[in-house]
Amino acid sequence: MIKSYFPFILFLAASFLLTACYYDVEEELYPNDLCELENLSFATDIQPILQAQCNGCHFAGSALGAGIVLDNYDGVKFMVDNNRLLGSIRREAGFSPMPQGQPQLGQCNIDKIAAWVEAGAPNN
Repeated sequence: MIKSYFPFILFLAASFLLTACYYDVEEELYPNDLCELENLSFATDIQPILQAQCNGCHFAGSALGAGIVLDNYDGVKFMVDNNRLLGSIRREAGFSPMPQGQPQLGQCNIDKIAAWVEAGAPNN
């Protein structure tokens, strides 16, 4: 009688093991607790974040971006100097939450932009 249940039990065990190991959100499974906030560069650290998240709407000549241009240093610096960049990406009250219609930027990316702004938003 045990022999007749053995293939069924083996199938259940294999099914459990194969599905128990499945996980499709790598960031949650392997969080990167190291968020480098020192010596940030506009060109290598900040601009890639903005390109990935903002340049779909906020580029020169875009009607979608309400005249806000974030595809170059001068446009980003203008938003920093007017205290609008951080308020929007942090989704603070009184600011238009950005990126609009998308999930909020990851905390590390927000922290990087904030650290770069606090360092004077250098064009480096």
